[in-house]
Amino acid sequence: MSAPFFQADAISVQFGGLRAVDGVSFTVDKGEVFTIIGPNGAGKTTVFNIISRIYNPTAGRVLLEGEEITRLPAHRVAGLGIARTFQNIELFEHATVLQNLLIGAHVHRTTNPLAEALFLPSVKRAEVTLREKVEDVIDLLDLAVHRDSMVAGLPYGARKVVELGRALCTRPKLLLLDEPSSGLNVEETEDMAFWIEDISRDLGITVIMVEHDMTLVSRVSDRVMAMNQGRVLAMGSASEVQRHPAVVEAYIGTPAAAGETVERAAS
Repeated sequence: MSAPFFQADAISVQFGGLRAVDGVSFTVDKGEVFTIIGPNGAGKTTVFNIISRIYNPTAGRVLLEGEEITRLPAHRVAGLGIARTFQNIELFEHATVLQNLLIGAHVHRTTNPLAEALFLPSVKRAEVTLREKVEDVIDLLDLAVHRDSMVAGLPYGARKVVELGRALCTRPKLLLLDEPSSGLNVEETEDMAFWIEDISRDLGITVIMVEHDMTLVSRVSDRVMAMNQGRVLAMGSASEVQRHPAVVEAYIGTPAAAGETVERAAS
């Protein structure tokens, strides 16, 4: 039996006396959209920070395509094909959209510094190839109207799309999306759902997403994992997890009534 594309094996992290993530295990298949939900403080983003190597786990392992990446430095993990977005947008505000996307594309730069300083033909060819890949992302995300705009002057929704685009320009195998609908209006959230479906279905990129908007979660997710207080509460389809009594209780603080779901509890 082949190893899963991605695996978190009993990962934990502790900050002083607080265990923010406590023995969390899950696997993700190639091309899957796997979503982590839970109330504030559940440990969702901390799991992302372990995967992307911002935090070292206290215990457990993280594996990508059967290779353990638990202790690799962040730049090595990025080089293996893991990219992420952040709930609080992290862009170069005084650069253009195109420049921000090119920064992402240069993660996989193969030319050496001397060749770049002399701008040799190999560097020119590599730059043309990178530009073509960036233009593909611009077309995919309908960013052409903003290509030469400074990020600082863009509305919030457009900045979210630029951050997604920069992550895609790194040519990831695994894309970590941290609250992609946060701060978006209904129309922008619809667009985000469409792009996530395209990223998974057409580009074949595996997606792990942290998200609070259950409409978006239900639309794009193949499987959902619910967390609370650093532990896994339930795992399954979006509808199964939303109806799970422990999940509903985590959101409203009291035992679930018959037929109650997370969407109803949170409304």
